[in-house]
Amino acid sequence: MRPEVVILVGLPGAGKSTFYRDRFPSHEHISKDALPNVRSKQVRQDALLRAALSAGRDVVVDNTNVSPAERATIIAIAREQGARVIGYYVEASTREAIARNEKREGRARVPKVAIFTCAKRLVPPSLDEGFDELHTVHAVEGGGFA
Repeated sequence: MRPEVVILVGLPGAGKSTFYRDRFPSHEHISKDALPNVRSKQVRQDALLRAALSAGRDVVVDNTNVSPAERATIIAIAREQGARVIGYYVEASTREAIARNEKREGRARVPKVAIFTCAKRLVPPSLDEGFDELHTVHAVEGGGFA
């Protein structure tokens, strides 16, 4: 069976990492947030993605991935490795993302300006980008996703 690449798309604070932990615990987690001291996070992320797929592992790319250009690189690598590409748009308003972000502690909390900046750049994903499947989810009050 060919590996799959799950691309999470959404604002900081939308619930992408929580969705990953709840839904894909067996997948390898790749996130630029986990690379704080790397000079070129994109180059390192691409290398990690290629290595995981070459080894036949399923992967979740957990970044904001707000633009088609950001997603295109991930999709191209997945395609060259023969992987299926599944997208999840973790939909949240800026108000919801800020409220979730306020509950975070320490380095996990992002500046509010980062949420607004991402919101301005956010282009919801489309099947035309090359996804095999595309889903929209939303964090619900009390936990979980619909």
